[in-house]
Amino acid sequence: MNILILGSGGREHAYAWKLAQSKKLNKLFIAPGNAGTASVGTNVNMAATDFDAIKKFVLENDVNMVVVGPEDPLVKGVHDFFLADAALKNIPVIGPQKDGAQLEGSKDFSKRFMFRHNIPTARYETFTKETLDAGLKFLETLEPPYVLKADGLAAGKGVVIPNTLEEAKKELSEMLAHAKFGNASAKVVIEEFLKGIELSVFVLTDGNSYKILPAAKDYKRIGVGDVGLNTGGMGAISPVPFANEEFIKKVEERVVIPTINGLKKEGITYKGFIFIGLMNCNGDPQVIEYNVRMGDPETEVVLPRIKSDLLDLFEGVGNGNLHEKSFEVDPRFATTVVLVAGGYPEEYRKGDLMTGFEQVKDSIAFHAGTKKEGEKIVTNGGRVMAITSYGETMKEALQKSFANAEQIKYEGKYYRSDIGKDLEVYFK
Repeated sequence: MNILILGSGGREHAYAWKLAQSKKLNKLFIAPGNAGTASVGTNVNMAATDFDAIKKFVLENDVNMVVVGPEDPLVKGVHDFFLADAALKNIPVIGPQKDGAQLEGSKDFSKRFMFRHNIPTARYETFTKETLDAGLKFLETLEPPYVLKADGLAAGKGVVIPNTLEEAKKELSEMLAHAKFGNASAKVVIEEFLKGIELSVFVLTDGNSYKILPAAKDYKRIGVGDVGLNTGGMGAISPVPFANEEFIKKVEERVVIPTINGLKKEGITYKGFIFIGLMNCNGDPQVIEYNVRMGDPETEVVLPRIKSDLLDLFEGVGNGNLHEKSFEVDPRFATTVVLVAGGYPEEYRKGDLMTGFEQVKDSIAFHAGTKKEGEKIVTNGGRVMAITSYGETMKEALQKSFANAEQIKYEGKYYRSDIGKDLEVYFK
């Protein structure tokens, strides 16, 4: 099979790395890709949202399946574009259509969906510029801290958690009256704050049957000790020590099954990944959010733990027979540590020469914000690379990831040295 992956981050390098292991693979293309994907497939200089260019490429290169990495093309309707075109409609797209992509594309739609299908989640209300005063009054009914979410896509930065009522009111005004996140915050969802510990559970579905993938925990804030600005993710761990069989069973019964059934009831055909962001509140799962694709950097610890052929699983999604596919998980820990550019997550450096790749041993270096310039590799994004390692214990895997993070050299390199520290208590 000839496969086209859309996207350019660490998630897409992990997809490419895993798909390249399949005996069913003939040619692998990644658009636009990065310096890492170029080592396992062919990069194509084409934006993941340029649907006309994608059509031309798919037809000229006899592409048999398209795997969508990021949320943007899904929310913009790449799957619908294929279904509506006579020449493309029989080519499977891994990722939901536009109606299903609303689970991530609109926080308001997502919350209403959860309430309609009795999926456990925090109490909330949605407000617009016209109802700002009502929003300010609603904040007064909640206990601090406060959760404010821009309704639309805001590149992972549309959620703010102010600690005081004064801050929360100021933030709500900024988002609604002053369009802090542009059109994304034309509507704002205000939620009660859930106390607990976060994790992510991932589901691959053909719309009827599903496979629950390994759970993961990621680290969002830039600073050691989980302080500072939010990022796209600074590292991840899988398995999650507190997400035992009993907890995952609760997630399946209370969240996964009602979600799949809810989509079917609403006539939404959903083929692809569902990322369920959860809070473990004293052993009970509460849904924080849905995403309609795999997370990044969670993909870099989840896919390495899947022993089954990923392309075979994707075929099951496309053909509607996922339930017939074998699914096996590696019991070892996988950990990833993300290296970022100097200045990230604010204005950051680009174009810095990277060296030390040949020194990396016993880890997988998944590229994210990198590009090739001749024979050289330079930084080309905020999150530059994810260093993933296996271990019989979390500690062993982390030691390898941190040791190899030291081997990669470039100006302004930074990574969090405390990934997994909060989980050590579960191993004592």
